Amino acid sequence: MINKFGTANWKGTIKDGGGTVSTETAALKDHPYGFKARFEDGKGTNPEELVGAAHAACFAMALSLNLTENDFEAENIDVKSTVSLEKDPADGGFKVSNAHIELTATVPDITDEEFLELAKATESGCPISKLLNAEISMDAKLI
Repeated sequence: MINKFGTANWKGTIKDGGGTVSTETAALKDHPYGFKARFEDGKGTNPEELVGAAHAACFAMALSLNLTENDFEAENIDVKSTVSLEKDPADGGFKVSNAHIELTATVPDITDEEFLELAKATESGCPISKLLNAEISMDAKLI
């Protein structure tokens, strides 16, 4: 089992307070996050964009693995995961309702059909996709 961690600190009220987020590797170190970055147009980061970055990174690595296992090597893989936060009518709180992947890749000697088959397998097989309890959709393009 591999264990990795992130940490967060928060001070103050939800709207006027703020926090910092850090990762074990210090890729993020005391990076600010808060209400305005999440719900308005403020500086800092927010949980949804961090999840989107983790999802995109995981997907790119998982697709590379699937390609390698099928004797293909990507010259380039670009992934964007847009994570949507919305009001939950069930309890009035918020929920992550979906994550949408936008994928473009350059992979020599692969057909569109082979590429889409491997991308679809990655969409459901990526560990962060499995973690998310949300609808996950994808647009994939071989270039």
